[in-house]
Amino acid sequence: MRIYNAFLVLIVALSFFSCKTENTTNTSALAKVAIREAGNQLLLKNQDSTSLIRPVLELKTSVFKLEFNKPLAFEPSQLVKAIENSFNKAALAKSYRVEVLQCTDNEVAYSYEIHETQERTIIPCAGRALPESCYIINISFLDNPKASKSYTWLLYLLVVTLLIVVLIMVFKKRKSETVSQTVSKTRDTDFEKLGVFQFYPEQNKLVKAATTISLSKKECEILAIFVANPNQIIKRDELTKKVWEDNGVIVGRSLDTYISKLRKKLKEDTTIKLTNIHGVGYKLEIE
Repeated sequence: MRIYNAFLVLIVALSFFSCKTENTTNTSALAKVAIREAGNQLLLKNQDSTSLIRPVLELKTSVFKLEFNKPLAFEPSQLVKAIENSFNKAALAKSYRVEVLQCTDNEVAYSYEIHETQERTIIPCAGRALPESCYIINISFLDNPKASKSYTWLLYLLVVTLLIVVLIMVFKKRKSETVSQTVSKTRDTDFEKLGVFQFYPEQNKLVKAATTISLSKKECEILAIFVANPNQIIKRDELTKKVWEDNGVIVGRSLDTYISKLRKKLKEDTTIKLTNIHGVGYKLEIE
C-alpha cells in the first residue's frame, strides 16, 4: 500500500511537471506570435506592406529575436507602442527589455526597459527616429527565467526524492519476501523421518508420499516425545505432565484416547508400533 501511495505521488509530480513544461512551451509559442504581431504593427505604421518578417527565434530561455528582410526606419515610440499593444493582448509578462541592434556591427542603436512598477521603467530618446537600416530587435523577458529555473529544480528534487523512496521501499519489500520464502522453505524441509512418514512437528502433520495426515496439537506433542525417544519406554506420568499438567490441565484417560488415534494414523507402516507397557507407559517401537 505504501509503495502504491509513493507511486501515486510520483505520477502526480511528474504530471504536474509535464504540465509546467507544456505551459512553458505554450508561453514561448505565444510570445513568438505576439512579437511577430508587434513587428507587423511596426511595418504598417511606416506604410510598409511589402517587407517580410523573418521567423521569430528564441535565442535562449525567454530571449527572442525579431528581424526583417529589408531595411527600415522608425521612431522608437512606434516600437514601444507596437510591442506594448501586442503583449497586452497576449497577456504576456509586463517586465521586459527591448534592444535594437545594427546588423552591421551588432551595436545597440536603441534600447529600453518596461517594468510593472513605473519607477523602474526606462524609455530613453522616444522622439528620435532611427535612420533606415538593417536592424535586429531582441526582446528579453525579465521575470520568467529565474522563477521557471528555480521551480524546475524544485520539481527535479521532488521527483528524485520520490524515486529514492520508492526504490528503498521496493528493496525492503523484496528483502522481506525473500526472508519469508526462506523461512517457508526451512519449515517445509524441517521434518523428522518416521518409517515411511515425514513428521512435521511445526506444522502438525504427517506426510506419506503425496498424502498429508493432519494431527491435532496434542497428538503432535505426544508423537514428538516418542520420536525424540524411539524404542524407549515413556512413563504415563511423564507424558501426562509434559502434555497436560505443564499447561495447568489435569486429565484422566485422555492420554489413552490420543494414543489410540495415533495408532490409527500410523497403521499404514507396519514397522512402527505404539506399544502399551502395562502399568508403566508406552513405547514407540521402530524396526
